[in-house]
Amino acid sequence: MTVSEVAGMDEGTPVEGVFAVRRKERRLSRAGSPYLSLTLADQTGAMRALVFEQPDFFAERFDEGDRIRVTGRVSERSGRRELLINHIRSAGEEVEAAALLPRSHRDPEELFGFVLHLADEVSDPGLRRTVDTLTGDDEVASAWRTMPCTQTGHHAYMGGLVEHTVGVASLAQTLCQWHPRLDPDLLLVAALLHDIGLTRAFRLGATFEETPEGRMLGHLAIGAEIVGAAAAKARLDGERTLALLHAIGWHHGPPPGQGPGQASAEALALWRINSLESGVKSRLEGAGTAAG
Repeated sequence: MTVSEVAGMDEGTPVEGVFAVRRKERRLSRAGSPYLSLTLADQTGAMRALVFEQPDFFAERFDEGDRIRVTGRVSERSGRRELLINHIRSAGEEVEAAALLPRSHRDPEELFGFVLHLADEVSDPGLRRTVDTLTGDDEVASAWRTMPCTQTGHHAYMGGLVEHTVGVASLAQTLCQWHPRLDPDLLLVAALLHDIGLTRAFRLGATFEETPEGRMLGHLAIGAEIVGAAAAKARLDGERTLALLHAIGWHHGPPPGQGPGQASAEALALWRINSLESGVKSRLEGAGTAAG
């Protein structure tokens, strides 16, 4: 029986279907013969694929990020499945690009509703206005609900960003109950907005693609710009703005030139919470460990 999705591929299975090209690399075998090493993906998963016959001929017919229709058969080597491809052609518009992207099993609309609920817990007027400025921006809110956190690591699916946001913010609330000396409004808002730069760092095609801005600046720098502009629009006090940007800037750990002793308690908390949530998610899914 021929299968058309990654999830149904077992050793010996014939395959014909449309997949997104996440990675494309020309390599040489030990004998010096060229071949193509690909990573193909659809909504159900990703798989390594190899082209040994006429690799240069087929390589000219597609690029990374394209949708292609392939035929081949699944093989297994060293305990790992591989799709051995015998033919490739462009899939054009046969399948919508978004249909090949993995999605959160949770409803992003419901998750974004929880973001709004958490924002309602913020009592500091300036911080609340800062969050409202971004949740009320249709373009930002749409990307917030649809973007992933990473391309291949934790939460690497549509809706991953808002799912991770809710996870981190919920942990922040719990920590504030245990440590009442923390600034709950500051930590909660920093948790809600820590990855907001991802709304502009990625774009959706047949794969999750980095924007030029995301590739050259990274989501921390983009996020600092977005949050800084929102804070100014919300007339957030200058010291509170710095405290918020400081905490967000620490969510991957010490920025260059700084050490843990220079972090505020809220910045240190956000760093550890973010690492915990993304690390547990990565372990559960067998994904990479890149933090968002």
